[in-house]
Amino acid sequence: MTHMGDPHRGQPILQAGASPAEARAAMIMLHGRGADAADIIALSQIIGGTGILYLAPEAAGHTWYPYSFLAPREHNEPGRTSALGIIARLIAEVGNTRDIAPERIALLGFSQGACLALEYAARHPRRYGAVFALSGGLIGETVTLQDYSGSLAGTPVFVGCSDRDPHIPLERVKQSAEIMGALGANVTERIYPGMGHTIVEDEIIHIRRIVGTMLDDASG
Repeated sequence: MTHMGDPHRGQPILQAGASPAEARAAMIMLHGRGADAADIIALSQIIGGTGILYLAPEAAGHTWYPYSFLAPREHNEPGRTSALGIIARLIAEVGNTRDIAPERIALLGFSQGACLALEYAARHPRRYGAVFALSGGLIGETVTLQDYSGSLAGTPVFVGCSDRDPHIPLERVKQSAEIMGALGANVTERIYPGMGHTIVEDEIIHIRRIVGTMLDDASG
């Protein structure tokens, strides 16, 4: 069924990792343009972590929003708002039905998904388990700190990207990391020379480390 004003509502959501009854933490995983939920949730096998529930929603037509993330925000509606709504609903569902607070929920995205992970956290700031933005940046023709308000309250935010990514300008990556830091996140920024538009082992190492800390905190 197609929801014209909310195109991503009702799309598949894949699940991996711990069972809902056993989960102590959760990660919402957001795929890139042209990919699907199965692509991004495959990373759960690499990240690992006992007690973490992985959830990967799928975009209608394999695209969260139609144009570049650098386009004016209104050009990417209603896809952008619909995608942010999916994230909000998943966070609420995990909290209400599985008693997992946002402090134990991580957002992870690649490319379009990375842009959404940053955008959601910046637009709905509070303490999250972590935010992992792999090859992405905040959404909009321009971004400034004045566009956002509130506090991320020490949320670990990892931002990783190539210095010459064909889709993600380095300047926007750095602006995004600076804004997240100004909103109170604990930001780790890694720029990889000549990497291309992909995910590298060093990023996985950082994700595993931060997820390990999140799980330790959930046990404490």
